[in-house]
This record gives sequence, structure tokens and C-alpha cells, in this order.
Amino acid sequence: MDSEKLRKQLIALQKGEITLDQVLEYLKVLPYDDIGPALIDSHRALRTGMPEVVFGLNKSPEQVVDILQSSLKINDRVLATRVTPELAEEVLKKFPEAQYDSQSRLLKIRPDEPLEPGNDYPYVLVISAGTSDIPVAEEAAQTLEFFDVHVKRAYDVGVAGVHRLLDKIKLLQNADAIICIAGMEGALTSVVAGLVSCPVVGVPTSVGYGSNFGGLSALLAMLNSCAPGVAVVNIDNGFGAAQFVYSILNRHVSRENQ
Repeated sequence: MDSEKLRKQLIALQKGEITLDQVLEYLKVLPYDDIGPALIDSHRALRTGMPEVVFGLNKSPEQVVDILQSSLKINDRVLATRVTPELAEEVLKKFPEAQYDSQSRLLKIRPDEPLEPGNDYPYVLVISAGTSDIPVAEEAAQTLEFFDVHVKRAYDVGVAGVHRLLDKIKLLQNADAIICIAGMEGALTSVVAGLVSCPVVGVPTSVGYGSNFGGLSALLAMLNSCAPGVAVVNIDNGFGAAQFVYSILNRHVSRENQ
């Protein structure tokens, strides 16, 4: 449930367009809806500004369908992460209106198209060190776009050819926040944070050779960055980076509108 839908219900009650019993029916699932294998957190959007997102990994198609159906009763959109192509195929049979992207592994159901603001509109920049990091980058970028955040991308700009990054300097310095995805040694995040004044969120990836230790070397490099103002999420966690940035932007917008 989001605050706007709740506001519309209360205004409709005030105008006499719906009855008190109808409002009570709408609110009866609060604070959560018990559907057996899952407890749907119907208050999350009210608390955090972002409705509960479905983590698809290791869930059966039946479980995912049940969770999506319950979530759509209280939210106008729902997002599922880490959805395999096999799982998506089964879920799309129940929700043909859903959109699935195999690269980001995101499955999205929303009633309208994402906003498409102009090029000068405030934006989050999502960058990747290499092409191999793009799946994690797209998980972050598409999660933000799902919640109507304007996103720009700059991929394959790693430190092995730092001139590629410096060619994007205006794009970097005009961003409101940057999500930086890098594997191998993870050095790109430190370089970026030394060039900009906005928040930088580093996402280490598991991309790399054996001594990369499945992303651990990139994680430690980002955690030990000598550039100030860097936040770091877990390995391959593009969604977590997006949610962190969204919470910053949403808080700022909410205060401006008070």
C-alpha cells in the first residue's frame, strides 16, 4: 500500500463515494497479508516509500504467482528480482502483462510506462567498469526506472582505459548520484568518487579471475577506498544499490514537498 492510494480511499470516504465497510475491507490486510508461504508486508511503502519487492531466487512459480497476486491487491506495481528465464516463463502465463528482462533478471508489472524526462532532468548515473558487469548494472538501473527515477548509463569505462571514463566527465559531475559497478580489482569506484561531489555507491561484482575470490577483492578495495563519500553494498547487489540511492532521493523530494 502506498500513501497516495490510501489518501484516495480516505478522500472517497469523505465525499461519500464509498462506504466505511469498503474502506475497512481495503485496510483489513494491514499490517501484513498471511498467504501461507509468505507474509506480504503491506505497510512497507508507507514506511519506506518503496513497496516490498519479490526475491525470486529459489521460489517456485506457484509461490511467486501467489505473492505477486497478493502484492497487486495493495500496490499498483510490483517488482521481482533474480528471476530465471524458466521461472519467468511460468509466471508470464499467469501475468501476460508482465515484462521480463533476462539480462537484469527483473520481472515487472506496472499499469503504465516509466517516465521519460528530458536529458537535463536530475538523474542517477549507473556506470560499469566492463561489459561483463552490465547484468548487475542493469539490475540497478532498471530498478530505479521502475520507480520513475531518471537514469543515464555509461558502460565499459573501467580503469584499464581511464580515458574512456574521463570522456564522460560532464555526465559524471552533473549526476545527482552515481552507482558504480566493477569487478576485478574494483578500482573504478575510487576513481569516480575522486572526481564528483555527489554520493557514490560502489557495487563489487563477482566478475574476475581466481584471485578475485568471487568478488571479494573488489569488495575489499571499495571498502578501503581512499576517496571520501563512498558507500558500498554487497557483491552483485545492484538492487540494493538502487534501493539505497532511491531512499536518498525520495527523502529529499519528500522534504521539498512538505
